[in-house]
Amino acid sequence: MSKAVLVLENGSMHTGVSFGAEGSTFGEAVFCTAMTGYQEMLTDPSYHKQIIVSTAPQIGNTGWNTEDGESLLGKRSQVRWSADFIDHQDPGKIWVAGYAVRNPTTRVSNWRATSSLADELIAQDIVGIAGIDTRAVVRQLRDSGSMRAGIFSGAAVTAAPDMLEQVRAQAPMAGAALAQEVSTEEPYVVEAAGEPRWRVAALDLGIKANTPRMLAARGVEVHVLPADATYADVMAVEPDGFFLSNGPGDPATADAAVQLTRQVLAAKLPMFGICFGNQILGRALGLTTYKLKFGHRGINIPVIDVASGEVAITSQNHGFALAGAAGDEFDTDFGRGRVSHVCANDGVVEGVELIDGSAFSVQYHPEAASGPHDAANLFDKFVSAMETAKKANA
Repeated sequence: MSKAVLVLENGSMHTGVSFGAEGSTFGEAVFCTAMTGYQEMLTDPSYHKQIIVSTAPQIGNTGWNTEDGESLLGKRSQVRWSADFIDHQDPGKIWVAGYAVRNPTTRVSNWRATSSLADELIAQDIVGIAGIDTRAVVRQLRDSGSMRAGIFSGAAVTAAPDMLEQVRAQAPMAGAALAQEVSTEEPYVVEAAGEPRWRVAALDLGIKANTPRMLAARGVEVHVLPADATYADVMAVEPDGFFLSNGPGDPATADAAVQLTRQVLAAKLPMFGICFGNQILGRALGLTTYKLKFGHRGINIPVIDVASGEVAITSQNHGFALAGAAGDEFDTDFGRGRVSHVCANDGVVEGVELIDGSAFSVQYHPEAASGPHDAANLFDKFVSAMETAKKANA
């Protein structure tokens, strides 16, 4: 293993050894508190253009397999997929820009593993760093906020001023339009498990594999559409509902998705959004977004349902949020809206909805890949909204 350096834009440098591919990589440094689920995390398109710093000290003991990836390596070769669309030859595309860990395990111990984490990072040319004091890095990110960073290893390690100049030359995450870069190129369909009862048009802004799988398990045929899909594309599916996926980048740049969402809202089509989709729906309802200091990234984040007071432990990955507070209600062009969920830790908006129940979204990940299953019932809520709309239109 060769020397490696993690360089933050504030000038701090953390020296360790190379982990994965050698070279240089750049992105926004963020930290994730999850102790498990690193494969799902690394293959989550929402982490595009970000360098993850893991707070868990040991990473990699379960290796890498061909079942748990949340994205696919190449362009899909089929236009229809079964509900259980695991490709046992596909390890899943890694979307993170880089990975920083304390102590990567050298011995894989899991019967499902097909390779090690280090081998997969090398295979997909992902530059990482190991052996650094990740606690010190996380303290800086909490105090100063997420910031531009770079990992340099092997021959890419040069003089400190040169590496810092390269880090500061990259564009910040604020203002970054990234959804198109992670979206599918062509529409495809995930078939319902069993008899199809509903058809949903899902806008792929960086959709995770488990989301259509969760919908399919409830009898939903999911038509996944590219991020640049039009209203005509959505309605050509003849959908019973519309879904807004998670995704990377600054939601303030997603004007086309917001306009599409407004058109769908005007058509009274039941709607469900998660993560980036929550911010898109919020913007369509007239709210604004802002960048969080260091975001929410982990699988044990408590969220309060404002109406019931119930708390769910959730999986989250977001650096932007909707402006608002618990109890906020507001007028929209589509009826009365309100803030439906907030984070118990800091009061950040975690969900919005139209009071009539026709459209709702949450900032967290109810598909929980990886993470707890407390919020899985939101998929049932979406199905109920489609059923209610169908009866009303009968």
